Amino acid sequence: MTLDPITTAVVVVDMQNGFCHPDGSLYAPGSEEALDPVTDLVARVREAGGRVVYTRDVHPPEQFEDNHYYDEFERWGEHVVEGTWDAELHDPLDVREADLVVEKHTYDAFYDTQLEGWLRARGIENLLLCGTLANVCVLHTAGSAGLRDFRPMLVEDAIGALEADHREYALEHADWLFGEVVEHADVDFE
Repeated sequence: MTLDPITTAVVVVDMQNGFCHPDGSLYAPGSEEALDPVTDLVARVREAGGRVVYTRDVHPPEQFEDNHYYDEFERWGEHVVEGTWDAELHDPLDVREADLVVEKHTYDAFYDTQLEGWLRARGIENLLLCGTLANVCVLHTAGSAGLRDFRPMLVEDAIGALEADHREYALEHADWLFGEVVEHADVDFE
């Protein structure tokens, strides 16, 4: 698969201490395993002249206090709380000033953020999605991208999950419904 780097961005979803580090509040070993393919893909898209986006799932401590139904703390326990080490991007990532860092408060990185406007202003059409968790934030962000007429490509070996079957479900669902599944080594740039 050969992509035009000018119209392509790598979207690194939630590679934060809370998910990627063994001391994280919602540590998923598969997230740590995805780190090398993620960093390789980011380096290659940068070298080709493409864009890099990092998302951070961040929850103010009081975010769910008055909610009727949607309460991630009830479902997952407290995680990636605003201002904590847990919520910071994982240290091995090479985050640069030119990269966009999107702070989000739900599973979907497009919901109530600047992501769509930033991508459109730069003529981005193709999104290489990687990061974690496969069946949660990666899947919901990829689905939202497809509904907005971006081309979501989930980078199979650069996506982490709590369990292997969660990852397989997310990839199969995305491939069937709204996106494509690729290996990071199969992606080239013009």
